[in-house]
Amino acid sequence: MTPRLAAILGALTADAATLGLHWLYDAERLKALQGQGSLAFRTPDIAAYQGVMGFFAHGGKVAGDLSFYGESCRLMLAHLAKTGGHFSRQAFQQDWLAAFGPGGHWVGYADRPTRLTVVRLLSYAKPDDYPAITGADDDQLPALECIPALVASQSAAVIDALVQTVQQAVAVTHDHPIARDAATIATHALHAVLAGVPMSQALAESAQGAGDILRPLLVEALAMPALDVTAATARFGMPCHLTQGLPLLFHIAHCASGFREAIEANILAGGDSCGRALLLGALTAAHDAQQLRIAGADLQTRGIPLAWLSQVKGIAEIVHQAELVTTNFAAS
Repeated sequence: MTPRLAAILGALTADAATLGLHWLYDAERLKALQGQGSLAFRTPDIAAYQGVMGFFAHGGKVAGDLSFYGESCRLMLAHLAKTGGHFSRQAFQQDWLAAFGPGGHWVGYADRPTRLTVVRLLSYAKPDDYPAITGADDDQLPALECIPALVASQSAAVIDALVQTVQQAVAVTHDHPIARDAATIATHALHAVLAGVPMSQALAESAQGAGDILRPLLVEALAMPALDVTAATARFGMPCHLTQGLPLLFHIAHCASGFREAIEANILAGGDSCGRALLLGALTAAHDAQQLRIAGADLQTRGIPLAWLSQVKGIAEIVHQAELVTTNFAAS
């Protein structure tokens, strides 16, 4: 599996793996559930949330389904497969409204930026009228949904042009300075990993390029010497804001031994675990694929577990589209 293909499949596998305990905020409950079996690929069950802090958002979903975060990422992948790897802002806005708007195919919870973007797009008579910015004034993790598919499909692109494309895509749903800064950081980090830069270096260099709000948080997260989600969540928090979730996922990506440990640690960290999962899954899966190439043999702690990948709903079409955009449309 190429690193670019791994990035896309890793992002969506991570999201599906995390859905079952998304927005559960009680560390002790999560540890208790971990003692009963794997935290990954659980069917959402309201009983897990009873009596503790959490928001049960995914009733009716089953193990292997994507969250609305993952659906947004999958939608970008489908868009790129349809357009020959070229991001077309107005076409994507139409695709996005067809998924999340009235009569759309998405069935399930949708967050505030998603709902506000639907309202804004519906206020225009025709797609030609859609402005470049239709996103909400929101600084939360869903701003990063589009990045795995966009960056992985254009991994050899000039970084400045790639950042501009990512910013156009983010503006469809998010219009906030921290969202823009986080998107740039994430683009640089994933682009570097896909180019073969070691994880620690890719994260450190992208953190140094961050703005004044995110930079010190990311530097602090990377300075933590060993994987410790209890300490990291106590310091940065479990919720959805990028100032919380991005440092936490940087810590996990930096310290985890590979994709599986990273995703399991992210679920155990609680809170907006799906919000962190897409970028975390893309980074760690791509890095694992690079390491497997170097090692020339399977490493037990590396790569997306096939038992996980096979559980992702619609995986055959996802793999087909991911192979299309990373083989035909991206330079090697």
